[in-house]
Amino acid sequence: MKKTIIFVTAVLISAISMFSCSDNGSSVFSETEAVTQAPSETATEAATAEETTEQVTAPQQKVGYDGMTAVGADGINDGEYDISVDSSSTMFKITECRLNVSDGKMTAEMIMSGTGYEYLYMGTGDDAQKADEADYIKSEDSDGKVKFTVPVEALDKEIDCAAFSKRKQQWYDRKLVFRADSLPVEALADGALKKVEDIGITDGEYTVDVILEGGSGKASVQSPAKLTVKDGKATAEIIWSSNKYDYMIVDGEKILPSSTEEFSVFDIPVAYFDYKLSVSADTTAMSTPHEISYTLYFDFSSIK
Repeated sequence: MKKTIIFVTAVLISAISMFSCSDNGSSVFSETEAVTQAPSETATEAATAEETTEQVTAPQQKVGYDGMTAVGADGINDGEYDISVDSSSTMFKITECRLNVSDGKMTAEMIMSGTGYEYLYMGTGDDAQKADEADYIKSEDSDGKVKFTVPVEALDKEIDCAAFSKRKQQWYDRKLVFRADSLPVEALADGALKKVEDIGITDGEYTVDVILEGGSGKASVQSPAKLTVKDGKATAEIIWSSNKYDYMIVDGEKILPSSTEEFSVFDIPVAYFDYKLSVSADTTAMSTPHEISYTLYFDFSSIK
């Protein structure tokens, strides 16, 4: 009997203890459950992001460059040109673009990296919702890839572009910049380029910021670079990150280095600023010499 009373008492005490801790117990379970569920929810969101290329939370990128000036159709010679396009969204990637210039108007044929968009509208998403469907730009098939042909108001200018998601059935805002500095020199009409003789730089020594693009991304050049102006012509001193470059080709001219002691140093002509100058540099760092293509961009606003 005594053992029975002790057993019942122990059960009652245990029950009371469990009851008094029920709130905390529930809370602990809830937190544990949330922890175990969170990765699952995150995984679902990640999977959705992969399946739908139009996430509104996709990181927005800067487009264009500081100090850019809009270039209209009158600044471009009539013709068709490959052109680079900056997009503010990583989920709206343009892999190829062909610019068409004719009779004072410009259009661009953009090949997209994916197939997630059905329409474009040159404006914001709010504008698109209010617009007539006849004003939407429908996607076209181009050898199995999605193509949009859009009007281009100007180069080197931020342009609003709304993209309609097939899966989400809603509009997403993007910003585009069609880069004038990616066009060949012959595409640009007189006055569209910042030429040394037109910008009023007197003879003397200056510095200018220079941006190198191309190659494997391992090479670099010193910036700012020394800029020498003499008799109305500019020359930049290009100092590479290694001494393995034995010549450069600029505008068809082969230029030999002035030094290869610590770095390969070249003095090259600069005819234009705010423009990607195509150059080649021959490296002897490999088993056999190789010419590698690069571009050099001299920033006019940085000249000191």
